Order: sequence, then C-alpha cells, then structure tokens
Amino acid sequence: MYCVNCGSPVTSSLSYCNRCGSSLREKAESNKTGPISAFLTAITVIAICGLGIMLGGSLVLRKDAGMPVEFVAFFMFFTFLIVVLTEIMLIRNLSRLTSSNESRRQFTPVQQPPLELHSPAASTFSEPVSSVTDNTTRTLEYARRDN
Repeated sequence: MYCVNCGSPVTSSLSYCNRCGSSLREKAESNKTGPISAFLTAITVIAICGLGIMLGGSLVLRKDAGMPVEFVAFFMFFTFLIVVLTEIMLIRNLSRLTSSNESRRQFTPVQQPPLELHSPAASTFSEPVSSVTDNTTRTLEYARRDN
C-alpha cells in the first residue's frame, strides 16, 4: 500500500503516513461529487432563467411597452450573449474541477528500490594521498627587466 499524498510505501494498519503525516483513511465519495452537482445545477438554472428572461422580456417590451422591433431584437441578443458567456465560464470551471479530481485519482507512486545497506569496503593504507596544495604554490622571485 502506498500513501496517496507522497507515494511512500506504508503498512495497511496505519491511519497516517509516517513520511508526510496525511490521513490514509478512505474519504467519502459524496464530498467529491458535491461541487460537481452544484456546478451542474447552476448551469441548468441559469440556462432556464436566461431563456425565460429573454423570451418574457421581449414579449413585455413589445406588447406592453410598445418598443420597436429593433430594440426588442437588441435586448434578446444582449440577454442571449450574457447567458451564453455565463454558461461558458461555468462549464470551463466545471471541466477544471473534474480534471483536477481525475489527476488526483490517477496518481501512481514511484517504485523505489529497496534500501540495501552494504558494509564499508576495507581499505588498505598504502601511500598517503597527495595534498590539494601540492604543486600549486610558487615562490615569487624578483625578476628584473631591462627595457
């Protein structure tokens, strides 16, 4: 079993990950579908209300207010444009929400090779290693130049 947060191997009897401390208990699926259903409800309600305002408003403007057809057509176009832009933004946010949920679910932990402890290799002390400063220092002697 692996931790869903950091991917480290854990035993199934643990409630929390030893490495990152996140909870290993399964979370309820209803918490994940709450925001999705809220977005779907908002998309449906805005579409129905927007069409109602567009059609009802155009009838009221034409019959009761006596507005010209050009003004009513502009009102319908403007209302339709607002509803469509709102729907596009809601659908875009819904797709971001669902894609982020899918990327969390598709987490595949990296398989780490087991740690193998080796005994230190026996070393033989034959010759001392030369110093870093060997052959790097020079004696500076005064050199006279005749020009």
